[in-house]
Amino acid sequence: MKTNYNLIMEDIIKNLEGKPKLLLHACCGVCSSSVLEQLVPFFDITVLYYNPNIYPKSEYLKRLTTQQEIIDKMKLPVKFIEIGYLSKDFKTITAGLEDEKEGGKRCSKCFYLRLEKTAQIAKKHKYDYFTTTLSVSPYKDSQKLNEIGKILSEKYDIAYLYSDFKKKEGYKRSNELAQKYNLYRQHYCGCKYSLKEALEYQKK
Repeated sequence: MKTNYNLIMEDIIKNLEGKPKLLLHACCGVCSSSVLEQLVPFFDITVLYYNPNIYPKSEYLKRLTTQQEIIDKMKLPVKFIEIGYLSKDFKTITAGLEDEKEGGKRCSKCFYLRLEKTAQIAKKHKYDYFTTTLSVSPYKDSQKLNEIGKILSEKYDIAYLYSDFKKKEGYKRSNELAQKYNLYRQHYCGCKYSLKEALEYQKK
């Protein structure tokens, strides 16, 4: 039986004292919208935009702008960090995995890369928790994401907020908010390999 990470998160939230500091890795503005709406009442949140997988740079900048836009439009009391377009990070960890299918080993490496950077920054700046918005997507394996979160939590000695943000119609809500605020919505996951797959699928 698969673990219900949403129930684990709800239990964590139920037992919080005050508003702990949470470093939230955001994959894009659309996905982060419903996640932020859900978590803002319980955490002092800083959004981290670290997505070296996104290709090309023009797409990265579109998604970065959209991330900043949703924070402003929803008038969210959150801080924001962006550490640059570090595409070499993604190229390095995915070398040799260019022919992997979407959702395979290359994606796992990408999840680990982005979550590890989040954990490192969270530890350095004394956050109480770290997590990611990635699980809001029905195309992302929440089991895999939370297993990585657990490994990194133990490695860096910082609490990971277990989650499955697609639960309780989280993905549907993110799409509703995207429409409400007229946000740019991408048509592929982000990397050049997912772009290639998306273009090939459109030709069928």
